[in-house]
Amino acid sequence: MNYQGAPDCMATESNDAEGTFPVALIGLACRFPGAADLEEFWSLLKEARDGVGEIPDDRWDVEAYFDPDPAKPGKMYTRAGGFIADIDKFDAGFFGISPREARRIDPQQRLLLELTWEALESAGIVPERLAGSQSGVFVGISLSDYAAMQRDEPNQVDPYVMSGSAISNAANRISYVFDLHGPSFAVDTACSSSLVAVHEACASLWRGESSLAIAAGVNALLSPSAGIGFSKARMLSPTGRCRPFDAAGDGYVRSEGGAVVILQPLAQALAENNPIRAVIVGSGVNSDGRTKGLAMPNQAAQEALLRRVYRDAGIEPGEITYIEAHGTGTSVGDPIECAALGNVLGVSRTPGDRCRIGSVKSNIGHLEPASGIAGLLKVVLALHHRAIPRTVHFQNPNPQIPFEELNLSVVSEYTELPPGRLTMGVNSFGFGGTNAHVVLRNPQPVGSSAVHRSIATEDGEVRLLLVSARDAEALRSLALRYVELLRSPTAPSLPALCRSAATRRTHHQHRLAAFGRTREEVAARLEAYAAGDSPPLLAKGHAFTPPARLALVFSGNGSQWRGMGRDLLADP
Repeated sequence: MNYQGAPDCMATESNDAEGTFPVALIGLACRFPGAADLEEFWSLLKEARDGVGEIPDDRWDVEAYFDPDPAKPGKMYTRAGGFIADIDKFDAGFFGISPREARRIDPQQRLLLELTWEALESAGIVPERLAGSQSGVFVGISLSDYAAMQRDEPNQVDPYVMSGSAISNAANRISYVFDLHGPSFAVDTACSSSLVAVHEACASLWRGESSLAIAAGVNALLSPSAGIGFSKARMLSPTGRCRPFDAAGDGYVRSEGGAVVILQPLAQALAENNPIRAVIVGSGVNSDGRTKGLAMPNQAAQEALLRRVYRDAGIEPGEITYIEAHGTGTSVGDPIECAALGNVLGVSRTPGDRCRIGSVKSNIGHLEPASGIAGLLKVVLALHHRAIPRTVHFQNPNPQIPFEELNLSVVSEYTELPPGRLTMGVNSFGFGGTNAHVVLRNPQPVGSSAVHRSIATEDGEVRLLLVSARDAEALRSLALRYVELLRSPTAPSLPALCRSAATRRTHHQHRLAAFGRTREEVAARLEAYAAGDSPPLLAKGHAFTPPARLALVFSGNGSQWRGMGRDLLADP
């Protein structure tokens, strides 16, 4: 999906008065409950599936901490949650991290490293080419259960515990591993953290601090403590499901996961011919200030934010196709949010032309600090597929929300959208009062010449597809993924795929070179290789890399003894 030109009303350069410009979203990656990647995430949304389940036994003793009585000390009244698979797994060697250090790194940091790599590959950016650049990193994150778990065992604390547990290093470790020199910091505004991080990333681009920005959100549920606390606050759903805008809404379900997006000024993305998934045309942040309680939303503040963001973006309410709401399914939050949306974006529309709203929390639960970026990715996918997935568990409208009066409509079925420009917004609120809103538009359709280049048909020429990975097993796995892609009805042309693999992918040590005139020919050769055969017109090899030299450094201070380095040398 390439954005080959901006519409007349969407300048690509900076607005002198405001100092802002459209920001292209060029790469993205995610790991959500029920969805290991973007393709699975869209399938989950389109099929209206629910990724929430029960708390896995390997997290904590669920029964020991459960009691249906909310007042019971030390207990939570729900067994439900949204969890991702293999959160304890990490390819430390891929990122040059020793097993000893990796064990002490918060799984949230590990997940962010993996997702950052995937998002850069999604953008067609070879990570090594960013080294030394003014690329910024902005990560929404709130809690570290892993830090508390490690510090509860002081005898096991080693030099890596502090760096592996620090919230700041969720962002800083990305900058360190990829050698990025722009701003790098964590954002904690509770549930709005990741959308605030996206706003801060855009602001850094607008100020010229960053040439490219990595924005992310992450959450990991490794301890029962926060669940107990939110149970005592009566925030969680006793029935174990998020039911936004529904009469049966009784709270939210905690979930984990993460997502990363790569942002670039639109003009730069166009110049570099990077894939453009969506365009951010406005964003903003404000605070509720003083309300009846710290966690009580402020309708006036939410309205003020919406008015400012859409005024500054020059967008009229009638242009809004859809709003991805915060929509947690709580008895207080949903009515207040809907009132704000209706007063700003609903009632000023033509009667009957209702503003559509929905919430991804009905599918994957509430990812808390990562919830805003989850909503953002849903909107990006909706723009790409030109369709809005339905909000599941919505059966009977909440009687406390006057939908008709507010001119709002909850998307209750999969809705395909007509041709033309699409404009969508994303809401995200923190329970401490920080509100964020981001506005996105679909990319401009490519021009005729660009279309011709991007959909070039197979011309009978022999093409070379390069595939590489860090080890032999990963190479076989990647080969099979290419087979699946090559045989997909939506696969790019063979020339385009070969060009991207050669120029926009990192070339690792274990390598394959597959030749063919058609996608099927290349797919068949890769499939045969993965099965252990040696098909013709396929070469495999290993790039030589000089072995790393080992150095042991002794400072000269403290006790010395014969053989003192032997154990250190044996430690992996």
